[in-house]
Order: sequence, then C-alpha cells, then structure tokens
Amino acid sequence: MTVRVGVEEEFHVLDVETGELVPRAGTVLGDLPDKRFTTELLQSAVETNSEVHATLDGLLADLSSARRELQAAASRHGLAVAAAGTVPYLHESAARVTPGGRYRRMVSAYGRVAEEQLICGLHVHADVPDRDTAVRMMCLIGPWIPALLAISASSPFWNGSDTGYASWRTMLWQRWPTAGPAGCFADAAAYDAAVTELIDSGVVNDPGMIYYDLRPSDHQPTLELRVCDSAPRAETAVLVAALFRALVMRAGARLANEPAPRCRGRHEWLRAATWRAARSGLEGDLIDPVSRRPAPAPRVIRTMLTRLRAELEACGDWPAVRELADRALAEGSAAHRMRRTAAEEDPLACVDELVALTGGAERPRRRTTPLLPVARADLHRGQVEAIGG
Repeated sequence: MTVRVGVEEEFHVLDVETGELVPRAGTVLGDLPDKRFTTELLQSAVETNSEVHATLDGLLADLSSARRELQAAASRHGLAVAAAGTVPYLHESAARVTPGGRYRRMVSAYGRVAEEQLICGLHVHADVPDRDTAVRMMCLIGPWIPALLAISASSPFWNGSDTGYASWRTMLWQRWPTAGPAGCFADAAAYDAAVTELIDSGVVNDPGMIYYDLRPSDHQPTLELRVCDSAPRAETAVLVAALFRALVMRAGARLANEPAPRCRGRHEWLRAATWRAARSGLEGDLIDPVSRRPAPAPRVIRTMLTRLRAELEACGDWPAVRELADRALAEGSAAHRMRRTAAEEDPLACVDELVALTGGAERPRRRTTPLLPVARADLHRGQVEAIGG
C-alpha cells in the first residue's frame, strides 16, 4: 500500500525594495486562511501546510499553489517570500518574537539561540501504522537522512557573509538542546520515557520542543523528517518527500520480517555525517552510510536511489525521482547556485533568484537598480557595511 505524505514549508518574509528579512509575517498572514498558513517563533517567517497526498503530482500541485497564494499576499504589501534555509540579509528588527506566551517563554529560556532562529526548514510527514513502528523506523532510516539534507542545502549566507557551509541553518539549528540525530529506541514507550525525562529536567518545556531530525508525531500517526533546509524549488521538496517515503516503506518492510533489526545508526556517527552534509551539500564528499567512509555526494545519492528503486517503483515515483535527482546532481545544491550567482553577478542578486525560484520561475526579473542602493556587502570576505541603515 502506498504511504501518504504531507509537507510543511517555512518561508522568509522579505522587503521587496531592500531584500532584507523583516518581521512582517502578520501582515502577510492577514490575507491568508488560518488552516493552510501559520506563524513561527519569529515574525519574519511563515509556514504552509500541505494536504496529505499519495502521488507526487498531487503534492507538487499543492505546494506550487500554496507558494503562489503566499507570494500574491506578500506582494500586496510590498513584500516577498523566499524558501531557503537562510537569506543573505537581515534587518535589525528581523528577530521580533511572534506574540504568544509559549514563544515568549522560549526566548526567555534560550536567549540568543531563540533570537537567531531566523531560519526556515522543510518538514515531511509520512504515514506509519503506529508509534512503535515509527520509533523503530528511526534507527533504520537515520543513516540516510544526511543525504536528504545535502539535497536540500540552501543556506550558505548568514547576516551578510558566506559561512563556508552549504547549510548554515543546520549549524544554527543544532544549538537547540534537543536538535540533531535522535539515536535508537526499542519502542514508543522507551522514546516517550526519554522525552518525559527531558521535560522533567527543565531543559525543554513540552514535547513540541523535541527537535530531532526524525521524530514520531505527538498528535498524528506519522514519522516526521525535520533535517532539511527549505527548498527554493518546490520540485526539490517533492524529491525529498519521495525519497523519505521510500525510506519509510523500506524500513516498514524490514520491520515486518525482522521486528528488532540490528541498527547501524550510532549517535556520534550520525552527528558527524550530518555535519559533513551541512558543510558540503552536493558539492563535496558525504559519509557513505554503507561503508561509513567519505564518498562523493553523487555516488551516495545514486546508491540511495538504487537501494530504494523497488519502493519508488511501487509508488509510481521512479521516473520522476530519477529525473529530479539527475537534475539536482547536474546543477548542484541551491547553496552552490546561490554562490555562483553572487560570483557572476552580485551577492544581492541571490535574493531576487530565491524569490523567483520560490514562485516557480527559473530566472528572476532583473532590477534596474540594486536591492540595497546605499549599503553594499562583500559576502566572500564576510564584511558588512551598515546593511539596512
């Protein structure tokens, strides 16, 4: 039976004239339905929630429709939205907290970590039979999760400088006490006991703050992937969702034949592999989950496709996934393309490119004047000159 998937995408809210990240999510959301669009911790981001889908065509149409609706709402207020792990430029007010007691408590408890949550991620939910199955799947799927991060990597720039990472969002995200690889648990009871212990320690406030790269949903029968950067292209989000669904299906079949398989996802190894993916994206080595040795990213991705071909074919996904993966490997990660745009044109052109790709256009409409006509930033040297005033 085909596993259904749903996708949550987070988007940065940008000022059209300056290209800066600004705290105006409330303005955009005022024109949108609550069920589909919602707030985040900081007022500079908006989240969309797809319907549940059995086909990739349906998922792509859904994501594309939501993006168009979101962009239309933003444009009515002189704003734009961009899907990426981070955006190049931040307005000094970008870290304004969204109203609400829970968000205020988070900022009070976590300080700068919460204030610098100026990042956007892509989350995928896949149907599972029950929480025990979801928890046991985590250990089997975990070794392949860094490859999905590499496919999505779209955050090389932070606050006006080039970080040297393909996914700087990952580095910011992993500062939270419960972020990163989850490790292995025997069943849902063991996982829930660990979560309760974390809450009782006072380090986190509630189950919603368990930010593992994989986690069972606490309110619906799904396993959730949380490691990826937001993807400028909706097609990249679909590729990630298809591969994650196939991993879930493969893990489910293995558990049906071997209820307690030997897990290969040791926590320290998974953390190192995740760091490697965040550093390199698709442009360098990843850690091969089979050999546990460095290997070129294309080889790791193609190994994953080969291993998952039966599941992808069972869903009817194989032709589309092969085409999308070939394109991703040929063009490189979004982080790589952003750096190329900065080198060939102007670092600020990355903002236009992100906005265009988010809306489904391949090439942005070029401006007759720079995004920031007064201030300039040299992203390659990491020097910022009074961006935004």
